[in-house]
Parts: sequence; structure tokens; C-alpha cells
Amino acid sequence: MSAVPTQPTSQRYLDTAKPAPVQQLLRRPGLGKLLLLAVAAAVIVPLLHAKFGAAWPSSLTIDVSGPLGKTSDWIIDNRDSHPLFVYFLGHLSNAVVISVRGVYLLLLALGWTGVTAGVTLIAWRVAGVRIAATALISFLVSGLLGMWVPTMQTFALMVVAVAVSVVVGALLGLAAGLSDRLFRILRPVLDTMQVLPAFAYLLPVVLVFGIGVPAALLATVIYAAPPMARLTALGLRGADPGVLEAVSSLGATGRQRLLTARLPLARKELLLGVNQTIMMALGMVVIASMIGAAGLGDRVYQALASVDVGAALAAAIPIVLLAIVMDRTTAAAGERLGAATTATGPKWLRGWWAWTGIAVVTAVVALAGRLSGSLVWPGAWAVDVARPVNDFKEWMVDHLYSGIPVIGGTADWAANFTDWVLNPLRDGLTALPWYGTLLIVAALAWLIGTWRTALTAVLAMAAIGVLGVWKPSMNTLSQVIAALAVTLVVGFGIGILAAGSKRFEAILRPVLDVMQTMPQFVYLIPVVALFAVGRAPAAAAAVVYALPAVIRITTQGLRQVDPAAMESARSLGATRWQMLRQVQLPLARPSLLLAVNQGVVMVLAVVIIGGLVGGGALGYDVVTGLATGDLALGLVAGVAIVCLGLMLDRVTQPTERRTAGKGA
Repeated sequence: MSAVPTQPTSQRYLDTAKPAPVQQLLRRPGLGKLLLLAVAAAVIVPLLHAKFGAAWPSSLTIDVSGPLGKTSDWIIDNRDSHPLFVYFLGHLSNAVVISVRGVYLLLLALGWTGVTAGVTLIAWRVAGVRIAATALISFLVSGLLGMWVPTMQTFALMVVAVAVSVVVGALLGLAAGLSDRLFRILRPVLDTMQVLPAFAYLLPVVLVFGIGVPAALLATVIYAAPPMARLTALGLRGADPGVLEAVSSLGATGRQRLLTARLPLARKELLLGVNQTIMMALGMVVIASMIGAAGLGDRVYQALASVDVGAALAAAIPIVLLAIVMDRTTAAAGERLGAATTATGPKWLRGWWAWTGIAVVTAVVALAGRLSGSLVWPGAWAVDVARPVNDFKEWMVDHLYSGIPVIGGTADWAANFTDWVLNPLRDGLTALPWYGTLLIVAALAWLIGTWRTALTAVLAMAAIGVLGVWKPSMNTLSQVIAALAVTLVVGFGIGILAAGSKRFEAILRPVLDVMQTMPQFVYLIPVVALFAVGRAPAAAAAVVYALPAVIRITTQGLRQVDPAAMESARSLGATRWQMLRQVQLPLARPSLLLAVNQGVVMVLAVVIIGGLVGGGALGYDVVTGLATGDLALGLVAGVAIVCLGLMLDRVTQPTERRTAGKGA
């Protein structure tokens, strides 16, 4: 047995001691990436500055106003004569009008008694007595507020819009779920449909279909179909391989495997897709009213135009109630799928013939209401809530706007937030050289992802410069960063409190429901009344709109931490603060990152609306483009917002991509 050669002790010490700093450096890939970027910047930045300067160079900008202007003119000139419009889009528009009008006339024929009875019984059949009671109270409240007819108009539009969105989304999801190639093709399309601000595609929709119900329905479908498509694809692609293999071994064809295995296994995802589609469609109610959709959204929009908070709230409450009823009903139906009993209540509400019983009872109640001469909710039963709400708003303005000792009023808060947060952020981002911004984005995305992540983020930012909207985009980015920071601080704090107290979470849940389903426009009047017009109220509206999602996701993530890890920390004598900081927050990191992602998406969603109250920048450009019919101005600003969202997504969502070995 030969002896193993050894080195002197001093030599071994030198060999181990000398490379230690290098080894430590190599063990920190983040530092290595930063050093590589620093070397590249030292070489590239002087060249870029010498050739192009600090501002985005005009030579790297593409003017798309000409082609988009020609496209707009062609649509206007050929809308009444081209075969595409006459024989296809025209018939499509007529079909939409007939469908919505048919549903609306059916609801009017049933009367308020028949509609209320029918919706209550359906909720009882599929979701239980508690949801049925919620549905009953919700429709009665809509009548008491004097909003029965607008509610039925919105209900009719939502029925058709949700049906079309579900069909379109299911077909897209079916294609993406069965084909990897189509999945890769459709994914960026769905991303764009969901992130592109609704105002940005309202103008091309109006150019094609004109002002009215068809344009409003198509805009709603574009916004509401992606969740159905995503969840359908997720359900089909996540089907149990063992079950599919067993079905294939029995000689089933591809169609039989789809109908007997894939779709049944994906039924919960499909129903969740319907649920999310309903919520997204109701979120478009007010925006759709701007292009001709009647109903509750139009009442909200008209009240906002006349600065009538009470009337706007009276029309917004039924929207919230519709959302809660539809959300609770579909969610409860999803939970009951696969259970032995899918219906509750009396015996006549059970069995396959239950739907016949519901139809008969609804018809009888509707006939009784018709014979009593009360098809529409009686005006004498309506309650005026506009006046007390407006009085309360005036009281808040008089007592909170200014003059509060020590802490100052809301006007002072808005001014300080603008001077100390928004202005420095905006000035810093706009003064930063364009190549410096790209380097910072690349560093952030590469540190927490891969080079593909960084490349995607940099290309998204570069596209903004190429479109010629670099400066307003930096202004918008400053507002998004400020609003997102406030949202995350407040949302994480409240989410941590809710995760530690079930009673507090139960009290908080209805508040979050109202905040999440209240139309975004309704926030604007009280926000403007308290904070005046400017970028501060736009940021405040974004914070209020994004908070519910951040709080919910944070609470759920902390609650789902492994109980064994919590018990182990508790047995070692850890305090509550130590368990939160060292156990819960690290283990809930994926959920917290998802909360950040959803906060980004929802803050960006309010950027456009913030343009109506002095937010300026890209939001104002989109709104101005819609108001003046300038397709280039509105669409380019909308695409820039999509690019900002894509960049922020890449620099805030690294974990899953790095774990899966993917870069983008």
C-alpha cells in the first residue's frame, strides 16, 4: 500500500489561505454578476454617453403616429362599405345587441319579484342557504337604492359578456392546454390582454364598432377572457398522468380522453376560471359605460362628472353586491364539486328535476308580481342615500382637509407626500441617463433571476424609449414605485396582524370585499375632495385599490406556513416576534413575492384613472387619446404601461423562475 504524499504544514496553510478571498467571492454569484456588469458599464457607458448623450436619443426613436393615423383613417373611411365590416363585424355587432336586449327584456318580463326569487333559488341550489340569503338581501338593497333598472341593464350585459368570455377563454385554454406550441404562443398574448390598460384598447374598439353595447361588450371580453384561458390551460396541463395513462390503455381516442378524463379532472380550475371572469367583467362596468354601456356604470360615471359622491355611491353599491353574490355563488359551487351532495335545502330543491322546480316557482312569483302591477321596483320604496352621503363628504372636507392641530390636514399630507416623495423620485428618474436606468434594471433583474430575466426587463424598458415616451414613463414609474411602497408597508403590516388573529381577519374580510369590488372611479371623488387634484390623490387611489390583494395574499401565505416548523420554534423558546421574523416570513417568501407582483399589477391598473385627477404622464396620455380620438397617443402610452408592468414583474418575481431553471 503506497503512502499518500503529503505537503508541509506551511505549504498547506498557504494553499488554503491564499485563495480564500477568491473562493468566497465565487460563492457569491450576486457579487460576481455585479462585478461583471460594472466592468461592462465601465466600457460601454462612456461610448454611449459620447455618441448619444444622457437623454434618450431621437435617432433610436420610431414614430408610429403616421402608420397608426393612417390605420385610423382607413377604418373610419371603410367602416360602412368594406366587406369585413359589412358581412362579418356588422353581423357580430347585431348579434351582440340582440343577445343583450333579449336578456334584458327577459329580466324585465320576470319583474323584480321573479328575478329576485329566481336568483335566490339558484344560489340556494348551488351554494346553500347562507349565499341564498346574501343574494336575496343584495337584490332587495339594489331596489331600495332606486337602482333596479340600471342593475338589470348591467346584469344583462354581464350575463352575455361572461358567457362570451367563458367560451372564448375556454377555447383558448383548451388549445393551450393540449399543445405546448400554442401554449408558448398564447402566453404573451394573454399577458398583453390582461396588462394592457382598458382605456388603451377602448379607442380601436370604438373605431371599429362605434359607441354602444357591442364595443362595451368586446372591451369587457378582452379584459375578462384571459383568466378563464389561463385556468383552463392550467387544469388540462395539470391532469393526473396516471389517470390519463389508464384511460389510454383502455383504447380511448384523443376526444374521449378529453371528455372523460381531462375536463372532469380540471373541473375545479374551470369553475375558478368562471369565478375570476365574472369578477374581471364587473370590474369593467364603469369603464365600459364611457363607450356607451348603460346601467350602473353609466350612473357612476355621470355622478362623478357632476361631483355627486352620494349618487355615485348609490350606483356603486349594487355593483359591489352583484360581485359578492356571483363570487360567493361560484366559489361555493366549486367547493361542493365532487361532494356526495351538491345541493342543500328542502327536498324539492334536490335531484335532477330541481331546476324545473326553480323555473316553475320563479314563473309563479313573476306572474304574481305582474298581476299586482309591479314589474319594476316601486319608486315609493326607494331610499335616498345621496344627500346624507354628500353631507358626510362635506363634513369630512370641512374638518379634515386643513386646520387639524399638530398633524395637519389631508391637504398638508398630500403636499408633503408630493414634495418629499413623488417629486424627488420623478426628478431622480428623469435626470438619470437612459443607459443608467437600463443598467440598474439589468442589475436588479439579473441579481434575482438569470440573464434571460435581465434581458427581458431591459428590452421592455428600451421599447419605451423607442416609442418616444421615455420621460412620461419615468414620471409614471415614480408614482408606481411610491404607491407600491406605501401599499406593501401597510398591506404587509395588516396582513401580519390578520394572520395572527382570526377574529381580526373575520372583521377585515367584508371590508376587503367592498374595497376590492368597488369600482375604481368611485374612489376618485372622496380622494380628490380630501387631497385635492394632483399626483398624490392618484397614488392614494392606487393604494386603496391594491391593498386588499396584498393583505389577502400575505395573510394566506403566513397562515399556510408548516405548523411543525412553528411548533419547533416555539419549543425552543422563540418569542412571537422571533417566530415571525425567522420562521414565518422566510417560509412565506413565495406568497410575499406574489403579493408584490399583484400589488404592481393593481397599482398600474389605477395609473390610467389617476390621469383623470392630475396624475399626468402616461395615464393622462391614454385618457387624452381616447377623448380626442388620437389612436397613436393612447395606444403608445398603453403599450408603454405594459412594458413598465413587464419590467417590474421581472425584477420582483425571481424565485419560481430560478427554482425551475428558467430565465423569463
